[in-house]
Amino acid sequence: MVEPQSHDHVCPAEHAGWLTTPVRKLFNNPRRLLGGLVKDGDVAIDLGCGPGFFTLPLAEMVGQTGSVIAVDVQQEMLDRLRARAEQAGLLSRVQFHHSSPEGPGVLGPADFALAFWMLHEVRDKPAFLRQVYASLKEGGKFLLVEPSGHVTKTRFATTVELVQETGFSPVARPRTGFSRAVLFSRL
Repeated sequence: MVEPQSHDHVCPAEHAGWLTTPVRKLFNNPRRLLGGLVKDGDVAIDLGCGPGFFTLPLAEMVGQTGSVIAVDVQQEMLDRLRARAEQAGLLSRVQFHHSSPEGPGVLGPADFALAFWMLHEVRDKPAFLRQVYASLKEGGKFLLVEPSGHVTKTRFATTVELVQETGFSPVARPRTGFSRAVLFSRL
C-alpha cells in the first residue's frame, strides 16, 4: 500500500516550537509513555524526531552507556535538536541521522524504536516498516503513535495490519492524549 504523500506534508521546522512546549507534556508525557520501554544501556531510535521532544528524555533513559538515533527528513529539525541536546548535556548520547523521504535505511541494531505522529506522513509505509523491523533486535519494541485528529480509527487499523504483516506482534495499546497507539514486539 503506497499512499500518495509528498515531503511537503511534514511539519515544517518553523513550527517546531509547539512540538517542544511544556504544555505538550500534559497529554504526551515522554516519561509516562516511554517509562519501562527503555532502560540504561539501550539503543533507541526516534523516527521523525523533530526538535527532540522524545529524543532528550530517551537520551536520559538510556544513560551514559546507551544511545539514541535521532532520525528526521529535515536537517533543520536535526540542527534544532543538536542545539537542545548540547544545552541539556546529552549530545554524546545522541546520533543524528538525516533520512531520505523513502526511509531511514537500516539503523541499529536497536532495542526500541518510536514513531510518534509521523508514520501517516510516510509515502511507502511497507518499505519504511521493513527498515524499522530490520533495525531492531529480536524482541525489540516498536511504539507506533498516530494523531487521532489526522488518522481515523479505520486508517489506523489498516496501518496496524501493515505493521503486523511486517513481522511485528502487538503487545499493548498504551493510552496517550489525542492519539492512537500500539506497542509492538519484533518477532
